[in-house]
Amino acid sequence: MTSLQSTLGDEPGIAEELADNQRAISIAEFFEKNKHMLGFDSGARGLVTAVKEAVDNALDAAEESSILPDIYVEIQEADDYYRLIVEDNGPGITKESLPKVFGKLLYGSRFHAREQSRGQQGIGISAAVLYSQLTSGKPAKITSRTQGSSEAEYFELIVDTDENEPEISVAETTTWDRPHGTRIELEMEANMRARAQLHDYIKHTAVVNPHARLELREPTAHFKFERATDQLPEETEEIRPHPHGVELGTVIKMLAATDSHSVSGFLQEEFTRVGKKTADSIIDEFRDRHFGREMAWKPPASHEAADVAAAVENSTANKGAKATTDFAEGIADAVSSRDRIAHHELSTVVEEVADEVGDEYGTTFGSTVREKALESAWAALVGHDEADEADDQDDEVGPDATTPDEVSRIVADLYELSDDATSTRKDDEVVHAFAVRLAGTFEDLEDGRHRLTRKALESAVDRAADLTEEYDDVAFGETARENVVEAVWDVMVTVPDDTPLVRELASDRDAASNLVEGMRATNIMAPPTRCLSPITADLVEAGLKKEFDADFYAAATRDAGVSGGDPFIVEAGIAYGGDLPAEGTADVLRFANRVPLVYQRGACATTDVVKGIGWRNYGLDQPGGSGIPTGPAVIMVHVASTNVPFTSESKDAIANVPEIEDEIELAIREAARELKRYLNKRRSMQKRRQKQNVLGKILPEMAEKVAEVTGRDQPDIDDAVARIMNNVLVERHLEDGDGDGGGDGDASTVKLVVENHSSTNETLEITDIVSAEPRNLSDGASAVEMDGEWFVSWEADVPGGDEATLEYDVSGEATFDIDVKGVDAEKLTITS
Repeated sequence: MTSLQSTLGDEPGIAEELADNQRAISIAEFFEKNKHMLGFDSGARGLVTAVKEAVDNALDAAEESSILPDIYVEIQEADDYYRLIVEDNGPGITKESLPKVFGKLLYGSRFHAREQSRGQQGIGISAAVLYSQLTSGKPAKITSRTQGSSEAEYFELIVDTDENEPEISVAETTTWDRPHGTRIELEMEANMRARAQLHDYIKHTAVVNPHARLELREPTAHFKFERATDQLPEETEEIRPHPHGVELGTVIKMLAATDSHSVSGFLQEEFTRVGKKTADSIIDEFRDRHFGREMAWKPPASHEAADVAAAVENSTANKGAKATTDFAEGIADAVSSRDRIAHHELSTVVEEVADEVGDEYGTTFGSTVREKALESAWAALVGHDEADEADDQDDEVGPDATTPDEVSRIVADLYELSDDATSTRKDDEVVHAFAVRLAGTFEDLEDGRHRLTRKALESAVDRAADLTEEYDDVAFGETARENVVEAVWDVMVTVPDDTPLVRELASDRDAASNLVEGMRATNIMAPPTRCLSPITADLVEAGLKKEFDADFYAAATRDAGVSGGDPFIVEAGIAYGGDLPAEGTADVLRFANRVPLVYQRGACATTDVVKGIGWRNYGLDQPGGSGIPTGPAVIMVHVASTNVPFTSESKDAIANVPEIEDEIELAIREAARELKRYLNKRRSMQKRRQKQNVLGKILPEMAEKVAEVTGRDQPDIDDAVARIMNNVLVERHLEDGDGDGGGDGDASTVKLVVENHSSTNETLEITDIVSAEPRNLSDGASAVEMDGEWFVSWEADVPGGDEATLEYDVSGEATFDIDVKGVDAEKLTITS
């Protein structure tokens, strides 16, 4: 039976017909059929996504113009559809730009900028317009007024999906009561089933944007979120990419586009945190990979037959006996003064000595003489003459591999390095055989300079180890091989060869790859954070306090990290206790560039990290030892970056990038340690309170019994409780005066005595509310009258085991109410 594949060639024109049916599609047309990729996969989620995109744009626009954002969101029922209205007080959009901002996908100003912003791709709000027109068939209605304009611009438009261009049906001017800002009105097929997610988005936006005022009006509800601060986020500045993490293709593109000619100039001009010193370090790493390192050998010892001076003297002719001898001995002395010397270092020695001796004797050591001197000195140094006399012995044979030291000096050098790097259980003869085989790699190099890249060195060590295993039946494991590579590589020296020009690197993929590897291997300072605008720990805590009524709050902001060449900062906050629901799991709030992430929680790196932390170590319940902890807690994580790695175009979840996951974990743990201290202290205070309650029951009974037995008055037990519990005791004493207080009745002296029975210093803020005017206050105290009452304020710093006293006078009958701050209630005893 003939297969279909075998008969395709019998029908002419099939390829041409297929080609005629192929055409390019616009990005708008693509998302028209794949709107779920942008978060518009249902009416419920589509409404939340549209609100999110409009609010994010409004926040960005206001902040970029240093305007405190006021954002109004309204959702109305409109027959079979919902009408979404979003207004802001931003700078407005010009008449020329407005249609493209709302009617063209991938149109924006932030995609190429390396600085933090909520929107990056130029898809969000135009995608909302596209979803609106697809589900309702109605255009978006947009009003915008720029600051200083007498009128606003009004447009009605849709997205032409074939061309990805705005299709404008109405363009006119209109009046608007706002001095500046933008208003968009969309009608769409939607529902309110995702009302909880919508409320979460608005509430969480208020948490991480405490400088914004948000208002949400629904058909059946109305919410307002006032700003908690007038402090705008710090302005960001665009930065250049960081060398760590940039991809090879990006670097090749940058090499082709730069105006720099040298690699050093390219690195300093195109990357952040790269100065001359760092550029030199990167170039050295590049040289190691591109040219390889040169092996630096030990110079001949006095007892060895190798004679550098004699070799140089024999190769130098027609320079006079004295000059020749000094030239040869000068090179030999310079070599012997070093621990190790590589070929290019020996070349430098020859050049320097030749110049010095030539000047002294008035003769010229030309290039030919210098080359012969270098060649002969190197041959003496590495023992090539002796190796030649060994009649080219094959390093792959078995017994003959253990050639005596005299065959090549470098064998002894490599033997010493290998012996130190490998296990002491290996026989000396085996290590020696391995060194002979490894030496063969250097001796077989064509140019004789003994240059190897690290990869070539690793291959040479593997080959020598494999041969040793084969012929000597001794295992050379991975650790031994790695140790030998490290030992040899450490004594090899970076070469000073000139690097290729930038235009040469741009057309050489392998060389460009070496440069990228060199950048990644160099220790470079973390990227500057001026391109980022973190919330800061103080404002994270303020935002949590504004929206969650809890007993405890903690926040942490990490230092900047880098991933894929883009800097990022992770912040975390925790709220605990109070009115937070005690049942169920903790609430995990995820944010990226100050935007709440309300969907795809299970696909987000933040959730994965929270689940992986052992929360029992921090005082929270965690059934099974993993997963989201349970209890009255809110865990908030914010990732700020110039390029947040989202899992999809809908920007609902952060991808599992190891560098970011590590920082998320460290930030959460930093805040969690504060929670642990709080919970430990609370448990300690609870035990203290229970003990104090027991004493409060026992001591009065004891006092009563003592009085009954002794026939005396019951003793004052307040002081006893304070002493037993090591508390801070605050006592009030009233002493009658002699009538000279200046008032209408007798004056009384009030004494507030603070006794610190603990072993630590305590600082108390005492406020005594008095119904009569206080006079003659002790130094350091002050009084303020409010609504007929006087507030006496006093701050007392009392060392452990010491006491302090506040005195003042009052006239007539007075009432008192004392408030003490600075000491936990469980550590305080007040008698007044």
